[in-house]
Amino acid sequence: MVVSPFVRGSTDPSRLAEASLPQAISRREAACSAPVARQGGFTLLELLVVIVIIGLLAGLVAPRYFDQVGKSNTKVAKAQINALEKALDQYRLDVGSYPNNELGLTALNTKPQGMERWAGPYLKKDVPLDPWGARYVYKSPGDHGTEYDLSSLGADGQVGGTGEAADITSWAP
Repeated sequence: MVVSPFVRGSTDPSRLAEASLPQAISRREAACSAPVARQGGFTLLELLVVIVIIGLLAGLVAPRYFDQVGKSNTKVAKAQINALEKALDQYRLDVGSYPNNELGLTALNTKPQGMERWAGPYLKKDVPLDPWGARYVYKSPGDHGTEYDLSSLGADGQVGGTGEAADITSWAP
């Protein structure tokens, strides 16, 4: 009986080597010639392109967003000054004059000593800070032909300025 080298169960070591050699070669050829399956994920170039696109979009959108935030802070300051003016006018109707510099805006919520006609508080809450976290500037009598000056120094906290840093005042529209 002749045993084929390709038959399993052959016990002759020389025949086993002969039988496994062609199988090993055919497996190696199959592995080399088979298309390589691409693993999931992105290449470095794809990631860089996405990062550049996100950077461009952020560069276009961010300035517009922050400009709107600045405009809304200015609108809030104008609205707060308007509310403080109404409270000051009510104070004047009750007391007969606007608070002096010493009393300031605190007179709207805290009864000054000796003010029997004070009917406050004139604000529902404490005197607010401006949108940039600073106190409103109150001066009585005012320097601009008014009985008082009420202002916010804007984002920079300095007198004057333009844009978001501009002062918001009770005497100018």
